[in-house]
Amino acid sequence: MTQEEKRLAEARERKAHWRRWGPYLSDRQWGTVREDYSHDGSAWDYFTHDQARSRAYRWGEDGIAGISDNHQRLCFAISLWNGEDPILKERLFGLTGNEGNHGEDVKEYYFYIDSTPTHSYMKCLYKYPHKAFPYDQLVEENCRRSRKEPEFELLDTGVFDDDRYFDVFVEYAKNSPDDILIKISVANRGKEAKTLHLLPTLWFRNTWAWNGNKDKPFLKVSKAETQFSVIEASHPDLGERWLYCNDSTEFLFTENETNNCRLFDVSNPSTYVKDGINDYIVYGHKSAINPNKIGTKVAANYLLNIGAGETKIIQLRLSESANLAQPFGTEFDTIFQNRQQEADEFYQHISPSSLTEDERNVQRQAFAGMLWSKQYYHYVVEEWLNGDMAAPAPPEDRKKGRNCEWFHLYNDDILSMPDKWEYPWFAAWDLAFHVIPLATIDPDFAKKQLDLLTREWYMHPNGQIPAYEWKFSDVNPPVHAWAAWRIYKIEEKMYGRADKHFLERVFQKLLLNFTWWVNRKDIEGKNVFQGGFLGLDNIGVFDRSSELPTGGHIDQSDGTSWMGMYCLNMLAIALELAKTNSTYEDIASKFFEHFLYISDAMNHIGEIESSLWDEEDGFYYDVLYLPADRHLTLKVRSMVGLIPLFAVETLEPETIKQLPGFKKRLEWFIRNRPDLKQNVACMETPGIGARRLLAIVYRSKLKRILQKLLDETEFFGDYGIRALSKYHAKHPYVFNVDGCEFRVDYEPAESSSTLFGGNSNWRGPVWFPVNYLIIESLHKFHSYLGDDFKIECPTGSGQEMTLGEVADELSRRLTRIFLKDSSGDRPVYGRIQKLQTDPHWRDYILFYEYFNGDNGSGLGASHQTGWTGLVAELIQQCGEFIARD
Repeated sequence: MTQEEKRLAEARERKAHWRRWGPYLSDRQWGTVREDYSHDGSAWDYFTHDQARSRAYRWGEDGIAGISDNHQRLCFAISLWNGEDPILKERLFGLTGNEGNHGEDVKEYYFYIDSTPTHSYMKCLYKYPHKAFPYDQLVEENCRRSRKEPEFELLDTGVFDDDRYFDVFVEYAKNSPDDILIKISVANRGKEAKTLHLLPTLWFRNTWAWNGNKDKPFLKVSKAETQFSVIEASHPDLGERWLYCNDSTEFLFTENETNNCRLFDVSNPSTYVKDGINDYIVYGHKSAINPNKIGTKVAANYLLNIGAGETKIIQLRLSESANLAQPFGTEFDTIFQNRQQEADEFYQHISPSSLTEDERNVQRQAFAGMLWSKQYYHYVVEEWLNGDMAAPAPPEDRKKGRNCEWFHLYNDDILSMPDKWEYPWFAAWDLAFHVIPLATIDPDFAKKQLDLLTREWYMHPNGQIPAYEWKFSDVNPPVHAWAAWRIYKIEEKMYGRADKHFLERVFQKLLLNFTWWVNRKDIEGKNVFQGGFLGLDNIGVFDRSSELPTGGHIDQSDGTSWMGMYCLNMLAIALELAKTNSTYEDIASKFFEHFLYISDAMNHIGEIESSLWDEEDGFYYDVLYLPADRHLTLKVRSMVGLIPLFAVETLEPETIKQLPGFKKRLEWFIRNRPDLKQNVACMETPGIGARRLLAIVYRSKLKRILQKLLDETEFFGDYGIRALSKYHAKHPYVFNVDGCEFRVDYEPAESSSTLFGGNSNWRGPVWFPVNYLIIESLHKFHSYLGDDFKIECPTGSGQEMTLGEVADELSRRLTRIFLKDSSGDRPVYGRIQKLQTDPHWRDYILFYEYFNGDNGSGLGASHQTGWTGLVAELIQQCGEFIARD
């Protein structure tokens, strides 16, 4: 094992707490539901970026390139001041959902460069302009622009012109689980010398101001010498820690308490408040900091004069040891070198040798983004609804508003976030995709993530899995069984461990969730499901989560297909568990039969009220059921009609032979229900037996769907499968209700609609999670149909491919979004020349939320390495295939 794998083993065996410290600070705590105590639920307006420097947070902390312990008691991050900004740069700035012309969006440049799973080594980069940060310009210009115009970005303001900026690299290396070395390197990329205040900041999350907690922690200077100084941090639960700061410097102490005077024009209970360091540095208010050098927030003030092209380095060390004689020097450098080398060895061991250097760079930064996107997430809904003893009572209508029915929910964990600025809260179906690449490098953490969402303090007593904090009761696609099965197989393949305990534990809880789906989302009990928007935001002609303007309801092709896929995932898990526990054979039979009923409901031509397949078009559509028993097929060619491909699974003859009870029931069912067996394909294998294929889509339907899927004038783009067919660019789908027009147009980039905030778009762009599932489904079909089944790819090209080759081609199209093309450009950055050509930018990768359906450029959240981190898995699979070949 590599040294990092040994650390992972020590953590798994509870021999060393290597995960106690990590990048668990949020990138944004303000503007979240957790911090919103308004009467109307307007989180963005209730707690703003302008208030954040002065107002203590209730549920978490944020910072730049920071770390904390796993319960976020003690936090560390950097703060900066260039002498020009109106405020200290303590946190990342961005537009709220109400300010951006395409919804909320961070307006900063920062890159997660490296991290190991235990965070024994981490590195990130923040780019800070020399000039005053253009806060007002970014807000005003984006507010001025319409939804038809692109977003106005920080580079567009000109503050990075002529390289007038600092590159601030922050690196961490663990000598032990509680001895963390910190190196901050500041490079002046400009052509003239500049001065920078670098303020490494240590503080306690405020846990004392809300309910009369008298056990208040404190920070104080414990040593001040010429070579280094030491800050003591004492916490009643965490114990003592010491921050060593190299060189003699000025320490600025204040309290992590709200400045009520500034915000609310009332007196402050504390003399020193959260924005005291800001006021001291920016405005020169000497009285803003505590001269007695004690508090709950402290910054070391390094005033750096950095010449043109020069780099200056500051070293710190956060340790559980009180008396390190030589905290810096050669030992410090050696530890850093060792951890960097061990990180290289770990990823060299993980990644296939066949990868190019560019592929390795993209994959490693994808893994880094996944690991840096961990966050301490704290949200106790009952306490949030009732309010705190030492704070004004929340409005009474709050108890009937957002998330009121989730009073059991108690979040106090490290969770994988979609994006720690734009989406700094867990999202149920996002998380299921996060764990796939995470399982490759850290299966223990991946398993813990899925397990948490099914625990009794997360899952609703009725069996529903919480969606996300804006509305836990929204419905996300049921992909957790798929993720659990994939994690299990990845760990078994890569590490030789078959964790059936994990599989069974999650399976038992998912039985509750499956029952919730059947009872709540099948309105008429006919195995045709609804579900609402199902994570696809604006993909339909209507908001599918709201009351329809027409009345009635929609039977959803995607909702029904997700349930078909759910059945097959649960079937696969049950069959695996049945190999050692025959009880699961009965449960496997149950899911086998339920799948056939769902598949029949989707495909049964003749009973028009349950038919989602359109024979004329050769495609699946949603069906709108109107009052007075009228119905209408909503002929929007979208991902909704491709999701039926996901419901596919093969049953190997060896597995069937091992399970006589299941085999008997399967054969009885096929023999006695010939009306349903059309969706059970059988391939006779001489000397082995019959391999079974279970699929909603088979042969004739499969070919017809694939003709559209692989048509470059429809779904098949140069950079992946579009969420909406390009057919709708010239043929928009229009629906009129009482004089109001509802329409769906092909929009390859940002959304022109305000639906779901308008910050994401499923009407044309490429999304990684559904593309990944298409690739997986094609491989499953190929494993059954073999090399004899070929399809034209692209449609009309005359070039025939097996489904395995089609899957590989789609993988290549997706990964080349990030890889350099023949001209050296990365499609993800479009026409942004700074990111394409500048040597200090071009090899750092941003993993966006989704991608332009025509040119592959990145859109939406810029750090959604969460499910876009699937590119790491695609690169891994591609490298393994080349190695085998």
